[in-house]
Amino acid sequence: MALKAGASVLRLTALRSTAVRLLSTHTRPEVEQNKTKNAEFPGAKAPYVTEMKFLNETSYDPIPIYRVLDNDGSVIEKREEPSIDKDELINMYKTMVQITQLDKILYESQRQGRISFYMTNYGEEGIHIGSAAALDPRDLVFSQYREVGVFLYRGVTVTELINQCYGNHEDSGKGRSMPIHYGDKQRNLVTISSPLGTQIPQAVGAAYALKRQPDNDRCVICYFGDGAASEGDAYAAFNFAATLDCPVILFCRNNGYAISTPTSEQYKGDGIAARGPSLGINTVRVDGTDTLAVYNAVKQAREFAIANNKPVLIEAMSYRVGHHSTSDDSTAYRSVEEIQKWANDESPLLKFKLYLESKGIWSEDAEKATLKESRDRVVRTMQDAEKKKLPHWKEMFEDVYYDMPPRIQKQMQQMGEHLKKYPDKYPLDKFQTD
Repeated sequence: MALKAGASVLRLTALRSTAVRLLSTHTRPEVEQNKTKNAEFPGAKAPYVTEMKFLNETSYDPIPIYRVLDNDGSVIEKREEPSIDKDELINMYKTMVQITQLDKILYESQRQGRISFYMTNYGEEGIHIGSAAALDPRDLVFSQYREVGVFLYRGVTVTELINQCYGNHEDSGKGRSMPIHYGDKQRNLVTISSPLGTQIPQAVGAAYALKRQPDNDRCVICYFGDGAASEGDAYAAFNFAATLDCPVILFCRNNGYAISTPTSEQYKGDGIAARGPSLGINTVRVDGTDTLAVYNAVKQAREFAIANNKPVLIEAMSYRVGHHSTSDDSTAYRSVEEIQKWANDESPLLKFKLYLESKGIWSEDAEKATLKESRDRVVRTMQDAEKKKLPHWKEMFEDVYYDMPPRIQKQMQQMGEHLKKYPDKYPLDKFQTD
C-alpha cells in the first residue's frame, strides 16, 4: 500500500510540474527586474513597479503549440510518442476514414434532398479520435456539432447516426431534432443542441456534480469552437470551472472560422488558450492536425483534472476544410487555394497514415479495403434508413411532460380527429401507425 501511495504522489507531482512547464513561457522581464515588494491586495498579489506600462498581446510570448508528429508523420521527439498498441492505432485510423466517408455521402445526400441539413468534419478528424481515445468510456461528453468521430469511437454505429439524420422511427431522438444532433445516454454522450455555447456551463455543472461524489474517478470533456468561445456562456463557464475547482476539460477546436467570420475578427490577443492562465486554469495548446499530440494532451489533462479536481483548457489549432454546413458556401469568404493547402499539406489523416506506415502496420492494400468497406457501409445504411417509416405523429406531443397536461391531450385528440377527417391530405403511409 505504501508503494502504491508513493507512486501516486510522484505521478501527481509530475502532472503538476507538467502543467507549470506548459505555462512557464509567460514571465515578464520587467517584473523580474523589479522584485522589490509584493502587494497584498485582496484582489491580487503582485509586485510593485515604479514604471507604468500598458500590457497588450505583444507583452507576452505566444503560447506554444505542442506537437508529436511532423507533416511527414514522423515522431519529432521519441519520448513524446504515446504507448498505444497496434490494434488500437489501426482502429483509430479506420474510424478517421469512416468519418470522411460518412461526411462525403451524407453531404451529397443533403444536396439530393434526402436529408435537410448536414455538417462535415474535414480537417478535424485527428481532434475527434485523438481525444476520444484518451478518455475513459465513463467520462461524460458534451459536444458541439462537429465531433461525430467521438461518437463513432465510443461505439455509436453508422446505422444509429444515419437514422438520426433521416429522422426515422429508429432514431433514438424520435425525429425531433435536426440532423447531426446526436446523443447517447448509455455511452455518456449528451445530446447535441443547436444554441451556440450553451453546453459549456452545462458541462462545468456536470463536472461539479461529479466532484461532489465520493471517490470520483471520472471527468467531463466539453468541446466547443473558437466562435462559441466568444459567447458569454464560455466566459462564465471558464470562471465557474476555475473558482469551483471542477474536473472538466474545456476543449476548444480553433479551426479558423466561425461560419464566415475569421478568427482575426473574433478576438484580439493570443487565441483562446490565453484566457486560461488569466482565470487560473491550467492550459495547453496543441496541433489539432496531430492525432498523437491531441491524445497526449487529453490523456494528461484527464489525469490532472481527476487527481486535482481542477479544470484544464486545451486549444487545438486546426482548420475547417469543409463548408460550415450545407447552408454555407465558404468560397465566398476564403480562397480555394487556402482550402487546398490545408486539405493537402496539413491533413490529419495523411499524417496518421504515414505514421502507421512507418511502423509497418498499414499498407496501400489495407487503405483500399478500408475505404471500400467504410463507403459501402454508409451507402448500404443510408439506403436502408430512407426506407424506414417516420415516427408516429403522436411523437409531436409525447415525452415532453411526465404527465401530459389536459391542453396537450386536447391538441393530440384534435389532431387525430383532423387526420381521420382528411386522410387523403397527408402522406400517412410514410409514418408509423398504432
